[in-house]
Formats: sequence, C-alpha cells, structure tokens
Amino acid sequence: RIFVLGIGFFTLCFLMTSLGGQFSAKRLGDSPFTIRTEVMGALESRGLLRRMSDMLEMLMKRMDILARLENSTDFHKGDEARFPLDRFQPAAGLMERIQAIAQNVSDIAIKVDQILRNSLLNGKVMEGRRDQCEVPRDPKFPDCAGKVEWMRARWTSDPCYAFFGVDGTECSFLIYLSEVEWFCPPLPWRNRTAAVPSPPPKPRAQAAFRRDLARLLELIGTGKESLSFMKKRIRHLAHQWLRAARRLEQKLAGRQRDQKHILIHIGFLTEESGDVFSPRVLKGGPLGEMVQWADILAALFMLGHSLRVTVSLKELQSHLGVPPGRGNCPLTSPLPFDLIYTDYHGLQQMKQHMGLSFKKYRCRVRVIDTFGTEPAYNHEEYATLRGYRTNWGYWNLQPAQFMTMFPHTPDNSFMGFVSEELNQTERQLIKANKVSSMAVVYGKEASIWKGKEKFLAILNKYMEIHGTVYYETQRPPEVPAFVKNHGLLPQHEFQQLLRKAKLFIGFGFPYEGPAPLEAIANGCVFLQARFHPPHSSLNHEFFRGKPTSREATGTAVFQVSSQHPYAEDFIGKPHVWTVDYNNSEEFEAAIKTIMRTQVDPYLPYEYTCEGMLERIHAYIQHQDFCTTSSAPASPRTKSAAMQSPPSPLALSPNSTHLVWSPSAGWAPQAWPPVGSLQVWVSEPQHTCTETCRRRGLVCEPTFFRFLNKEEVFLQLSIACDSTEFEMNHLYPAVAEGVRECYLQKEPLLFSCAGYNTKYRRLCPCRDFRQGQVALCRDCL
Repeated sequence: RIFVLGIGFFTLCFLMTSLGGQFSAKRLGDSPFTIRTEVMGALESRGLLRRMSDMLEMLMKRMDILARLENSTDFHKGDEARFPLDRFQPAAGLMERIQAIAQNVSDIAIKVDQILRNSLLNGKVMEGRRDQCEVPRDPKFPDCAGKVEWMRARWTSDPCYAFFGVDGTECSFLIYLSEVEWFCPPLPWRNRTAAVPSPPPKPRAQAAFRRDLARLLELIGTGKESLSFMKKRIRHLAHQWLRAARRLEQKLAGRQRDQKHILIHIGFLTEESGDVFSPRVLKGGPLGEMVQWADILAALFMLGHSLRVTVSLKELQSHLGVPPGRGNCPLTSPLPFDLIYTDYHGLQQMKQHMGLSFKKYRCRVRVIDTFGTEPAYNHEEYATLRGYRTNWGYWNLQPAQFMTMFPHTPDNSFMGFVSEELNQTERQLIKANKVSSMAVVYGKEASIWKGKEKFLAILNKYMEIHGTVYYETQRPPEVPAFVKNHGLLPQHEFQQLLRKAKLFIGFGFPYEGPAPLEAIANGCVFLQARFHPPHSSLNHEFFRGKPTSREATGTAVFQVSSQHPYAEDFIGKPHVWTVDYNNSEEFEAAIKTIMRTQVDPYLPYEYTCEGMLERIHAYIQHQDFCTTSSAPASPRTKSAAMQSPPSPLALSPNSTHLVWSPSAGWAPQAWPPVGSLQVWVSEPQHTCTETCRRRGLVCEPTFFRFLNKEEVFLQLSIACDSTEFEMNHLYPAVAEGVRECYLQKEPLLFSCAGYNTKYRRLCPCRDFRQGQVALCRDCL
C-alpha cells in the first residue's frame, strides 16, 4: 500500500514537473503560456492538459478502491485492528490534496484554453501583418530594397541573423534591417518605447599617472614567450617609466585628462594569424615589434588609462560583443572602448567579426604599422585604379591612424619606442671602459652574415669582432672563425656588450630596427651601408607588397637610402656613419676614423620614456578621427570658392611663403594649432616632406584643407588658366608649363609623400619641438 501511494505521489510530481517544463519561458518577461503556444501550438497544449486531468482522475479512483479494500481487510483481521487508527490518515490527507490539485488543474485547463484561443486570434492578426509587410520606398533609405533582396537569398548564410530574430519572413528582414542595421525605415506597427530625453552623461573619470606597473604585468597575461619577453622589458625599464611619468606630470601642471577605456589587441600574436614570433623569441627572431608593443603598453598604463589586453581572437570577440555566427552582423551592444590599438592582423580580424560595426567604429582604431602606410595605398578606389593596391593597404582610414616605429612619413603618426637612458654615473663608466678596438655585428640570424666575408676581413685587421648569432649545437658556418660569437644573449647582457664596444656595424638588414638606437645610447658608433640606388617597393623584394613606396627624390629624407634612414638623417655623424661597402677604401677609411673619434652616449629625446609619454599623451588628448572635418569644395561649384570668406592666409614678411594671418579674425579648432602653419611651393622633383625639411620644418597633412583653395594659388602669384578638382595624392599642385592648377577632390588622399616632375606642389609645413618631430612647439 505504501508502495502504491508512493508511486501515485511521484507520478503526480512527474506530471507537474512535465507541465512546468513544457511551459518554461525562454525569454525573461514572457508568459509561460505564450511561450508554449509558440513552441507546441494550441491543440497540442490543450491535449496535454486533458491527458493530465484524466490521469489525475484515474489516480483518484484507484486510491478510492485502495481505501475501501483497506477498510474491509481491517474488519476481518482483528489482530491488526489494534494498530492506531491514524495509520491511514496520511493516505487520506494525500487523497484530499490530489482532489484539490485535480480541481486546480481543471480550472487551469479552462483558463489556458481561453488564453490559447486569444493567442490564436492574435497570432492570426500578427500573421496577417507579417504577410502584409512590404519593402518601403523611402528616398532616405535608398539601399533598403537591395538589402531585403540580399537577405531573402542569404539570411541562412550566417547564424547571427537568426540570433537577431530573422526567420525567413519578409517582416523579420525589415525588422532586422531597421532595428539592428540601419538600411530600412522603422516599421510603424512595431512597439517602440517613446523617446525620452537621456540623462546628462556622467562626468568622465580622470586619468591619474600611475606609480606602479604590477597591475599591467597581470593584464598582459602568460602562456607565450613573446609575452614573457615584453614583461621582462617592462620590468627592466620600470624605474625609467616612473621617473618619466613624474616629469610629465609636473610639465602638465595638473591639467585635467579624461581616462580612456582602451583595448590593446596584438593581432600578430594570435594563433589565428600564425604567431610566428613567439617560437622565435629564443632563437634570434626579430624582436622590434615586441619591443614597441611593450613600450606602448607601458606608456598607456603610466598615463592612467583603463586597459584591456588580448592576444587571442576569442578574447577579442568577447570584449567587442560579437554575436554568434560568422561575423556579418553588427555588435550586440555599443563599443565599450574609446580607443583600440592593434596591428594589421588585428585590423583584419575586427573587420571579419564586427560586421557593419567595423565601419561605424573604425575611427577609434589606431594601427601599429612598422613601416607606414601612405595615403595612395590607403584609399581603396584610388589604389585599385592607380596600381597602388597591396595586401596590406586599402583600409580607407585616416592616414594618421597608422602609427609607425620611426617617422617615415608625416602622413602617419609617429609612435616610436624607447631606449634605456643612462644616468651620469653610467655615462662616465661607459667612457672609461670603452674598448676602441672592439666591434659588435648587428645580426642575430646566420643568414645575415652570408656573403660578408670581404669587409669582415677588412674590419678584422683593426678590431676584435663580436657576434650574437643564435645556434643550437654547432657554430654557424656563415660566421668566420675569427669572430667571437656569444650566441643569443639576454637583453641586459647584450647591453653590457654594447657598453664595452666602440663600433656597432650593420650588414644592410634588418631595416630600421631598435638595436642601432640602443647601441648609440650606449656610446657606440653605428656604421651602416649606403644603398645605391635606394631600396623601395619598386626595386626591392622586402618592401614589395608593403603599402609604402619610400620613393627616392634626390636628397629626400625617409627613402631607404641605408639600413637605418632615421639614424642617418636625424642623428648623423659622429654617431652614425653611412658609407659605400662596395668601396673598400671608403669602408677602411671610415673604420680608422671611427677608432680615433670620441663620442658620448646619445639618445634622441623622442626615444626616451618621457618623450614617448609626451607624444602619446598629445595624441590621445587631441587626435579625433570620429569628428568629420569640412571636405573640399565641390568641383561643380567653381564660383563658390570666390564667394567664400577671404583667405585666412597671408604672405610672410619676406613674401616667400604663406602663413596664418594674425588679422584673420578667426582660428579653427585645429590640432596642431594653425599658428604653426607655413605654406611653401615645392620644386618639381621634391615631395612635400622634403620641401618642408629643407626649411627646418615638418610637413603637416592636417593643414592641407586650409590651402586646397583656388585663391591660395593667386596669393602665391601662381597663374592658373584652369583649375580642376581631381583625385590625386599629389594635389593641390600646379603644372607650370601649361599653367594648369589642380585641387584635391578626396581628403583621404592629402599626402606629404610623392612627387612628379610635372608638378610643383602646395605644401603645408609646421615647426616642431626640439627632439620631438611629431609635435609642434605649441602642441603639448
């Protein structure tokens, strides 16, 4: 009997649990019955309730029979009558409860039946609406019809569409395209909360210079040799970062700075991009990129900003709010970051997974780009039409969003890295311990030494040669026997070697790495080969495919005329010697002179911790690529230029160039400030970069918009028989032979790089801070 009662009780529990499970809601705030209507359908739901009611009724009948049988048995068995009468009271109580539950289920069944009838009625109305959805013809949404057509054919191509509620019906397409994307107008019958004034934004937290780097080391994480390398570098330079932060804090004198939320995604370290760097960290592989990323992380953290660091695609998707699927849909919520620092690999990953949100938020991206991206390669349409398209270009970003290791072109922002500064005691020790006959070769990979026997033999006549070439078991055959090879050294041991050596010699590769600056900072003379002709994407395999031409323009700076153009042009003798290695006499004479020359350790200010902090602070505070500036005047309205306000530019006192007129009466909110602007006309064979440099200035592409006007030609006494607007990265310019003037039609193509002997270009130049080429005198 107890067994039968138990079976009945658990049967009841099972039925109630089943009912609850069938009615369980899958979205917060939905009625269970509504959901079940969607999942099961009305007839099936009513059938379930009827079956449950029938089973409860059958259970009650069996319990009643069991009770009668029990009473009859107790009457005939007198011995058992001595048991207490309340022995069967639990069974009686259970029957009463079952009767009450049965009555409740019956009532519920009636109510559910009413609800389902109403739901069916509403469903038919809704279905009617869904059947009545038509693609709106709204001139404000010209792409709506085409997008709906695309959705009809392709909505199953990515699960993200179903995630946002697309189910193949016309209405679901329109709801998605109007509420998730923005190609169609909102549907009038959709329930939308009336717009209410949003509360004023809360005050932004203020950035405060940090006093400790421990938290940053936690943020970087573990698991890769590349991350370990970066953390070791940050620890090694920690005291210098702290001192530099204190000095910059004093310089800014309590100026308010909003704290930015910044995502740092190092794309080349993700498994999806191959991460070829991490396995080579301990085998002599290139470390320049990791040096730069370590310094970027330290600088952003020391400036007091809130950071998130990722080196995996999964983490990137999580931080961005990428919906499940293949990346065709927008993010599930607004981007929570003010800025994103990444590289070309990370840029590609974001584009693949952010859908339309990538176009919306790409103005917040900063791309760490070792060799730079020139505007002609960045503009997709122009690059395709004019033959500038490469595997790494065509992103249509503002060129200043690309941040380089060295100031190759002013079109990009110079990010840089840092070298260790020496205190006065260290400088004196280095001078006392220098070995004038000791040389260290720049090249950790054996392949760099191949074919260099001729000038190594000349060098060996005068100096003891040291190498740091990686090897596992056997000495590399490319390294001559007279070279003392230390193998791959940890960074601090390599620096100790540089502090003793007199000469640091390059063999032409790698290009533009951090090691020459570190050697010069430790009191070495850097000797490098002059390239004739200069290397570029036009004649050298290494640069082919990179989004920069690095064109040679006679004496133009930033062409790859040597292994390290920055060291050649910005530092120069006595710290840097650039000679023709194919001329044995010139090479030998340079070695003799270097041995007799006394040099002190030297480090450009822009490569100190303070210089980098200063530069990144200025970029974060002043660079805004999300606020659009005024575009060039339309080519159809030639007379509009004549009707525009008078030019704010005026001839300089010596009448050689234009400057911002003190009497202009207005000054735009521009950075750099317009007071630093000078307008010069180039020679036909010079880029604007070279034109400005020859006058002790820097080309400033943000100023092009102020001189892309017809009246500027008149102010410079340039006669124009015709003036045309065209897309060309050399414009504004004049073809003097035929007196034709050209203005820039596409702002993304304003470029300091490039030249053509047919044109003289209008070049915007500015001054710069001593030792800080990226910033004008009033830019901080």
